[in-house]
Amino acid sequence: MGDLANSAGDAGARGRREPCPGGGFGCSLPELRALMELRGAEALLKLQEAYGDVHGLCRRLKTSPTEGLAEGAAELERRRQVFGQNWIPPKRPKTFAELVWEALQDVTLIILEVAAVVSLGLSFYAPPSGDTEACGHVSGGAEDEGEAEAGWIEGAAILLSVACVVLVTAFNDWSKERQFRGLQSRIEQEQRFAVVRHGRQLQVPVAELVVGDVAQVKYGDLLPADGILIQGNDLKIDESALTGESDHVRKAVDKDPMLLSGTHVMEGSGKMVVTAVGVNSQTGIIFTLLGAGGEEEEKKEKKGKPQDGAVENIQNKAKKQDGAVAMEMQPLKSAEGGDVDERERKRSSGPKKEKSVLQGKLTKLAVQIGKAGLVMSAVTVIILVLYFVIETFVVEGRAWLAECTPVYVQYWVKFFIIGVTVLVVAVPEGLPLAVTISLAYSVKKMMRDNNLVRHLDACETMGNATAICSDKTGTLTTNRMTVVQAFVGDTHFRAPPDPASIAPRTLDLLVQAIAINSAYTTKILPPESAGGLPRQVGNKTECALLGLVLALRRDYEAVRAQVPEERLHKVYTFNSVRKSMSTVTRLPAGGFRLYSKGASEILLRKCCAILGGGGEARAFGPRDREDVVRKVVEPMAAAGLRTLVLAFRDFPAAPEPPWEDEAAVVGELTCIAVVGIEDPVRPEVPEAIRKCQRAGITVRMVTGDNLNTARAIAAKCGILPAGEDWLCLEGKEFNRRIRNEKGEIEQERLDKVWPKLRVLARSSPTDKHTLVKGIIDSTIGDQRQVVAVTGDGTNDGPALKKADVGFAMGIAGTDVAKEASDIILTDDNFSSIVKAVMWGRNVYDSISKFLQFQLTVNVVAVIVAFTGACITQDSPLKAVQMLWVNLIMDTFASLALATEPPTEALLLRKPYGRNKPLISRTMMKNILGHAAYQLVIIFTLLFVGEVFFDIDSGRNAPLHSPPSEHYTIIFNTFVMMQLFNEINARKIHGERNVFDGIFANPIFCSIVLGTFAIQIVIVQFGGKPFSCSPLSAEQWLWCLFVGVGELVWGQVMAWVPGGRLRCPGAVAGPPAPEPAGADEEEEEIDLAERELRRGQVLWVRGLNRIQTQMRVVRAFRSSLAGAPPRPEPRPGPPFGAPPELLFGDTRDIPLIDDTDAESEAPPNRNNNHPLGRRGPPGPPHLHSLETSL
Repeated sequence: MGDLANSAGDAGARGRREPCPGGGFGCSLPELRALMELRGAEALLKLQEAYGDVHGLCRRLKTSPTEGLAEGAAELERRRQVFGQNWIPPKRPKTFAELVWEALQDVTLIILEVAAVVSLGLSFYAPPSGDTEACGHVSGGAEDEGEAEAGWIEGAAILLSVACVVLVTAFNDWSKERQFRGLQSRIEQEQRFAVVRHGRQLQVPVAELVVGDVAQVKYGDLLPADGILIQGNDLKIDESALTGESDHVRKAVDKDPMLLSGTHVMEGSGKMVVTAVGVNSQTGIIFTLLGAGGEEEEKKEKKGKPQDGAVENIQNKAKKQDGAVAMEMQPLKSAEGGDVDERERKRSSGPKKEKSVLQGKLTKLAVQIGKAGLVMSAVTVIILVLYFVIETFVVEGRAWLAECTPVYVQYWVKFFIIGVTVLVVAVPEGLPLAVTISLAYSVKKMMRDNNLVRHLDACETMGNATAICSDKTGTLTTNRMTVVQAFVGDTHFRAPPDPASIAPRTLDLLVQAIAINSAYTTKILPPESAGGLPRQVGNKTECALLGLVLALRRDYEAVRAQVPEERLHKVYTFNSVRKSMSTVTRLPAGGFRLYSKGASEILLRKCCAILGGGGEARAFGPRDREDVVRKVVEPMAAAGLRTLVLAFRDFPAAPEPPWEDEAAVVGELTCIAVVGIEDPVRPEVPEAIRKCQRAGITVRMVTGDNLNTARAIAAKCGILPAGEDWLCLEGKEFNRRIRNEKGEIEQERLDKVWPKLRVLARSSPTDKHTLVKGIIDSTIGDQRQVVAVTGDGTNDGPALKKADVGFAMGIAGTDVAKEASDIILTDDNFSSIVKAVMWGRNVYDSISKFLQFQLTVNVVAVIVAFTGACITQDSPLKAVQMLWVNLIMDTFASLALATEPPTEALLLRKPYGRNKPLISRTMMKNILGHAAYQLVIIFTLLFVGEVFFDIDSGRNAPLHSPPSEHYTIIFNTFVMMQLFNEINARKIHGERNVFDGIFANPIFCSIVLGTFAIQIVIVQFGGKPFSCSPLSAEQWLWCLFVGVGELVWGQVMAWVPGGRLRCPGAVAGPPAPEPAGADEEEEEIDLAERELRRGQVLWVRGLNRIQTQMRVVRAFRSSLAGAPPRPEPRPGPPFGAPPELLFGDTRDIPLIDDTDAESEAPPNRNNNHPLGRRGPPGPPHLHSLETSL
């Protein structure tokens, strides 16, 4: 690490201020860097030799271990000058010129540039005047009004058009990079850390941390700087990001006090003094090297410098970890953020997620279209050249003259330009641009909807989500907890108890157990405004308990002042395995007292006594425990309350208990109280979950809470609809069902559980990861499930990484969870996830709209250019015109169609699914239908247009001839049709009103109007460069009329069915197999019709049940009378039965229907009821009747 530190010094020098040596402090920057490179006993020895202990180091750094820094802004700035600031210098962004150069690397543009330059050079050559006749008709018209002098304009115009395309592309890339940097800066501003200054705890942005700060370290933190531990409680750190060792490292003041930036706090809490920040911290040293490596990558790879090898070793070690646990190491305050060298980022992260659904589909489509375009352009060039050669040298029988060679070459260059232009128009280079614009626009807008997107592809993946595994606390509930019930001194209080009703000893123990056995960073502060609620800072469950202390009119701060955090003897911090927290203090009279709080079912098993009404302890046996669970815990849980037990235990001074043996210490407890904590369901959550269910997304609750509490909250949220037999399991039962005798997870067993599972309670993070992985890996459905997961804890990291989209809580979430996530919910609210689904689906639809529009233009432009070339030896659409059309359909259309705002209607359909083709049947129908309309119009204008408008024909015009009105009308009509078809493309699901919500998108309106205005300028004033001749008002009106015809044709197309739709009430019999694309037709069937079908099925089922129950009653009566039951004949269908449904023999129907999950399935049309088994036919008078429409 010493080599790393030294070599990083030069690399980071450009990005930070040069530190002043010493600076008036008792230790210098090199000394602190050298100290932080040591570990374990070696570090401890160096600390003792140089400074005595950590308190001596604090004195040298002029800080107090308890009060922190007491300096003003000027002194903090001086510390930054001496020791550096806590940020990592940004990698230099690409300049606009570099982006322009990158855009110029496009192969098709290079080909076009070369062709334009050749065309430009040849245009200045004219054959000797005497030989023009010998060259044949190819030079005809060259002398008309000196048009030969204007031959250079076409080549220059192509170069100018290429320059426009390049500049627009470069500008888009530049603005995209700026947006990403802005996003990274927003993420960094959200990152804060707790420090003590002037004796008060403050949350400061990580960039403002300085050397000498005393920082509070707690479970879930990602350490933003290097430091040395001052005081710690059961502190365990995951240093795998730096060392590659996955085992958690225990930290203690007397064993290993070195805390390193970029590592994760997995357990415990404590305080540290900051000793290195920014480029001088261990993470900073590595990231500085990576930044330098990015700039000089090729040089370093050739020379093979040793520090690269060192970095590679670290990264390779980290790579060896299990992919689920490996966390991505990122700079704590880095202006690079998302722009850190991708090669290194890939190394440091675990296995990358597969390519997003949309990206995969678009890549495949673009490759297919590109290949087709290449073939078409090659065929076009070959046909043009062959046509010219045969016409000139065979039909006309001309000889090849040397002086005519440049003229012939000019023609061939013209043909080549036409071919390349066909390729330019055919290749959908606008696709990536449309995706980028759509995602960037969505990400920006999603910030307003409290979704901070960290990975762009997560935005569109969310649109395909089929399952959401959500936390309970804070996501579905408000995370503002209050104690509303308590069981103290054998009395169950339905409201916070009055202090007078509790025995004094019990009251003292209760207050001490809450005040001491909580994180001292958890506090209740006065409301910010008069009449507001008190502010809860820290762990919300502990805040609820502190609220109970205040309700009992006691002061928890006074108790904490008597037992400061430094005097706590031992702390067993809360974690997902313990599900409890315990703190040991030394009693004034000698001996020790342990306070414990935790999950009721876990701690009650460890209690052997309970405090009675007078404050005296009495025995607490298994029967007493069952009574408390039945009479207190279960009713609280059924009311949706979280139940906690508070307990204590006294130990003698000698012999001192074995504190490392937690099982022996936290046992034989005396129960003080059981409290019920209410965390109300967020008012907007039930409606949000209903929207998800309507959108085909299954919501599951995965919580660490009690099963009864979880079930009650799930029912309130609507996760458990009434009358359905959904599964609610505890973690243990879940594991029992999915594991075989060897304890291994079997996918087959998991597939039997997850479809009906709605609540997983008392779950560990491993259970959550197992569930998510099992759903994703399952193959039981037609489509692979796309799973979103919410998480806030450190141990949620693996599940967040495994999920297709991981949501971390912005308020309650730990830094580790945020690092592992794709999207951060800045308000911790489930309804924000629904907005993310809406935006995701909107991205998918925006790309589909753009595709529908672009492919129509592609098909028409390619066919027109190809057919025109074959028949008239020229393309009706010139190269510059095609480039303008390309600009319209690529840049402008992608901007217009990709910025459509989402609507609630997006949530009324099922997810598209991973295997659904990108171009649906309806889209294909629209593409082909509109292409047919446009081709008919253009070919009509091409072959009989001159007759209709009474103008000269533009066909077979010689080289350099002036622009014709004929071809100008074709070009103008073509553009007008594209403009109006752009309005049609706003709807892709067969909707009729294409203007719906058009004014909600001002970008769309301005682009359509702007394109129209530019088109007027091009046609009227474009002249030779654009091959346009000014048109009259009448000709313009005809062009507009044909363009508006696109809207009328769109309405006609809406009447054409996109495929075979199933007709309700069709003939009876087995259903025909559905075609592969039937999903979309099902989507487009009226929702009310589906509800009607469901109602019919339920109506028939209800009647069958009533009939069965009546038959049972009659059979019972008959058996009492001693006569055999006589079934009643049924001459016809029951009154009100829908005619398309039948009634079979219902003797086998169970009284309780256990197949409600299949209620969507249509009833069988055979003689056995879908809910019954096939049996022998009944007597004739019980025959089945079937009627049809």
